[in-house]
Amino acid sequence: MPDPAPAPVAATTARTLLARTARVQREGRAPSLVAGVVRDGGLAWSAGRGDVPEPHADVQFRLGSISKTVTAVAVMRLRDEGRVHLDDPLERHVPGTPLGGRTVGQLLSHLAGASSESPGGWWERVPGGTLEELQLGPEHVVLGAARRFHYSNLGFGLLGELVARHRGRPWSEVVAGEVLHPLGMSRTTPRPTGRAARGTAVHPWADVVLPEPEHDAGVMDAAGQLWATLTDLGHFAAFLLGDTGDVLAPATLAEMTVPAGVDSSAAGWSAYGLGVQVMRVDGTTLVGHGGSMPGFLAGVFVDRAQQAGAVMLANTTSGLDPLVPGLLADLRAAEPWVGPAWSPSPPPVPLEVLGVYYWGPAPQVLRAQAGGLLHLGPLPGRPGRASRFLRREDGSWVGLDGYYAGETLRIAQDHLDLATFTFTRQPYDPAAPVPGGVDPAGWR
Repeated sequence: MPDPAPAPVAATTARTLLARTARVQREGRAPSLVAGVVRDGGLAWSAGRGDVPEPHADVQFRLGSISKTVTAVAVMRLRDEGRVHLDDPLERHVPGTPLGGRTVGQLLSHLAGASSESPGGWWERVPGGTLEELQLGPEHVVLGAARRFHYSNLGFGLLGELVARHRGRPWSEVVAGEVLHPLGMSRTTPRPTGRAARGTAVHPWADVVLPEPEHDAGVMDAAGQLWATLTDLGHFAAFLLGDTGDVLAPATLAEMTVPAGVDSSAAGWSAYGLGVQVMRVDGTTLVGHGGSMPGFLAGVFVDRAQQAGAVMLANTTSGLDPLVPGLLADLRAAEPWVGPAWSPSPPPVPLEVLGVYYWGPAPQVLRAQAGGLLHLGPLPGRPGRASRFLRREDGSWVGLDGYYAGETLRIAQDHLDLATFTFTRQPYDPAAPVPGGVDPAGWR
């Protein structure tokens, strides 16, 4: 993939972004910090603050848990090849663990009930070994399956083992060949190479620092091992915005961003999809991942609606205010995305099929949308359920989101059938097959 050259942000926007970045680095006392905003395939603005050499966008920092999203992409590639299914028990692919009955999808979404950390010493600060050396036992299953979200580094270590066993080579080689290099992330490696920041802890009560250790985490590599430059992290942000190339189908990436176990219609929330964090900030949905390892903090989040992303890398263990959402808010306010112009397109069904239907007495509207989709929802300004639908090969339609996600919509001559409900052209139309029938005396 060639290096993209997006148009730079305006000078006034750059000043605003720099001011926020400088404040976060100064007040958070990060020895060095690099940050940028991404659009049109790459960095449209970036800056380095503190003790960071130029070019600041080519200095490696540790990504921490952003490595989990890279691991998830490798797992989803296996799924798309038909080698793995999200409902498969882990035992089918990595036998002999106490989490064998939990599914691949539950592990990707942190819903498997696995313990948050691997056994032994603090895995982020001591060298790691093999899966067998972890000696996992029943005590490392701490919650029931799908009972609640419980962030698990151990779970992603097991997913990395799954990837390695299917491909017949180490996790680091798999993700380098299948994800990182195809995305142009040539300076993303499992250990620091070339120019790299030193991981540090900053004393809470004095302006002094302490070096943090760096090592190979073994089987836990898939949870947080990778190092990357700001340029490379910008490439990954472009991937999350939809520039997936040959790495992943766009529909698969969209599937990964669907929150699991959270009502995403709420005004504010934070959730997890399949290896990605999804959060609502000031009415805007952001997709990506944060990263934390001793000595380092990182973040990559994108606003897919605005087609913009932001990235940050710093060499401090803790103490930074959130920077990435603020950079995106600044960019959105200063240079909002201008979407493509509307143009007519043929509907995926005859025009006479579209229009008003009734769920009982409640009016609903079936509309055609771009991309061959249908949308069924209440009249504007009225409460009610709404979903988009995609046509299947058999002529039925499947719900993509909302209440009817996964449900089948069938279009009859005078009504719609959806999840046992009948949507009629008139409220409780006696001529339609309304479940339970219609009072023969009619409205009165």
